[in-house]
Amino acid sequence: QVQLVESGGGLVQTGGSLRLSCAASVKFFTINAMGWYRQVPGKQREWVAAITTRSATNYADFVKGRFTISRDSAKNTVYLQMNSLKPDDTAVYYCNAKGQAYGAVIESDYWGQGTQVTVSS
Repeated sequence: QVQLVESGGGLVQTGGSLRLSCAASVKFFTINAMGWYRQVPGKQREWVAAITTRSATNYADFVKGRFTISRDSAKNTVYLQMNSLKPDDTAVYYCNAKGQAYGAVIESDYWGQGTQVTVSS
């Protein structure tokens, strides 16, 4: 019902910038919010930022002031602009969509395949 395709990861030096994109293909599903998570090997996946369908945004403390989440409703795409990148930002970044299938009450999660971001020191 929901397919998420991320792009935009890569290798960047400390202080550099990257923009991640997540394109959503949706059938018989209502998305309530989309967001980004990240994960490094051996650690739990952690939440980074989220945006609702009304464009309300929220950020983890460790990215506030550096990352910006935005959306293009016409393209069903969410972006994560990452500035002032640090080596600690190195991770696989995953796009997430939360919402309900038509007629469902319980909210479901969908995930993209992930895109690697590597910040060199």
